[in-house]
Amino acid sequence: MKNKILKNLTISVMVSILLTFLLMIFLLYEESHSQMEDVVRTEAGYVKLAIEESGGNYLGKAVANVSPSRLTFIDEDGTVLYDSAEATGNMENHLERPEVIQALEKGSGKDTRLSATLGDETYYYAVRMKDGKILRVARTTDSVLVMVKDCIVPLALIFFFVIALAMFLTKRQTNHLVEPLNSLDLENPLENDIYEELSPILTRLNQQNKQIARQMEAIQEKQEEYEAITENMQDGLVVTDQSVILSINKKALELFHITKEECIRKNILTLSRNHALRQCLELALKGESNDRMLELDGRIYQILGNPVRVEGEIRGAVIFLLDVTEKMQAEKIRREFTANVSHELKTPLMSISGYAELMMNHLAKPENMDEFAGRIYQEANRLSTLVGDIIKLSKLEEQDHQMPVEEGVDLKSLGEDVICQLHSKAEEREVQMLLEGESTSIRGNIQVLRELLYNLLENAIKYNVQGGKVTLSIQQQKQEAQIMVEDTGIGIPAAEKERIFERFYRIDKSRSKEIEGTGLGLSIVKHSVALHHGTIDLESIVGRGTRIKVTLPVK
Repeated sequence: MKNKILKNLTISVMVSILLTFLLMIFLLYEESHSQMEDVVRTEAGYVKLAIEESGGNYLGKAVANVSPSRLTFIDEDGTVLYDSAEATGNMENHLERPEVIQALEKGSGKDTRLSATLGDETYYYAVRMKDGKILRVARTTDSVLVMVKDCIVPLALIFFFVIALAMFLTKRQTNHLVEPLNSLDLENPLENDIYEELSPILTRLNQQNKQIARQMEAIQEKQEEYEAITENMQDGLVVTDQSVILSINKKALELFHITKEECIRKNILTLSRNHALRQCLELALKGESNDRMLELDGRIYQILGNPVRVEGEIRGAVIFLLDVTEKMQAEKIRREFTANVSHELKTPLMSISGYAELMMNHLAKPENMDEFAGRIYQEANRLSTLVGDIIKLSKLEEQDHQMPVEEGVDLKSLGEDVICQLHSKAEEREVQMLLEGESTSIRGNIQVLRELLYNLLENAIKYNVQGGKVTLSIQQQKQEAQIMVEDTGIGIPAAEKERIFERFYRIDKSRSKEIEGTGLGLSIVKHSVALHHGTIDLESIVGRGTRIKVTLPVK
């Protein structure tokens, strides 16, 4: 602003001085020209008087040498009788000259024009004598211009001196004007005793200061609340933008054995180079919420990564580190318990089965022996099946992501084998079994896939109507294999659809004893699908049937 004021003031002063200088030259020229005209008219009067008193003998070479003006004596018919600057014989008639015409008509006349004789711009003044002749006095304007030129140099010196003085004073005045602005107290703008024109902006500035102060207080309160919450969390919390760590709580610092100074505003790799952590962050920054497992100092943590979106744009990520050690240990104990109980129960169950066989062979009392033996044998088989299913389920849970897989497992061939296994059960209920589709090979565990197909088809037979139909369809679409089992059975109520994959859950509790099974079939199916990174969908209408679709990746 200071430079702007200085520049504008300097230009204004220079333009003003320049215009004044030009005006002075113009006025000087006009004044000199006016004085020249007065001198010419006065001289004409003197010469006229001298001629009239002394006669024409007054005009001669002496007059030409004394006066700087050009004297011309003209007869009434325009003939030049005398000229101080040129021989009269070479001069043309002057009767048509403007000043001569005016002198003949009015007694005097004047004109300024380029002289044909002298070749310069000349001022002519003519007066009529008593005898009717014309006396003309002329002087060129060169004399005026010479006088003006003589004044230009001192005027120019004065001009530059004034300009220098004006610039000095302008700079000084500018500094004086700007100095109060530079010393403004922005914290207390209303206390500044300064120009009245600045009052509105100072008032606005004071309002802005108050608003900013309130906002800062609110931000400070939120910051304190955030720190109070995050610092007392039992779980780790890390907030990042697209490249660096923005915030980290006390728990996360303890987990990674690092200080805030070592990681704030630095890359996430300063925390840990663990692959799971890096992959979780990368997916979150791509907009995908995900979770991973991480082991630190002998404890297991679940990493939850979530993107942070601002106006639809991903600006960063939030990473939670949840201690799930106890949960994982409890899960492990549960799996071990299930496996151990199943293993321990199998031996006495086999004994029950053996005694039942003895009774059925009439090695005990004959009364009611067949009935009791049949019941014992039936229950023993039911328990044995239950133990078998529990063992299968436990194995599926233990395998998790370490399941051994094979290349080129043909789902249609497996379907044919399972249909053959269940042929007798289907005949008992007069259920027709169909296999449709094409040969589809995937990468997976053949035994787990066999159990998956077996349980789906067995359930479709058990919960079908007498004389119903079960259709197994296997197809490949792009990079996915689809297994679809459709029956014409009793169907599943809408309220029950979400629970049928739970362990030991049965839709119709009243028929649970009539229908053979352990209630673990669909739970085994669910775990089998999860192990192969697939999905399962169910559609069912009560009284019309059920369709279950399993989608598995080919590779």
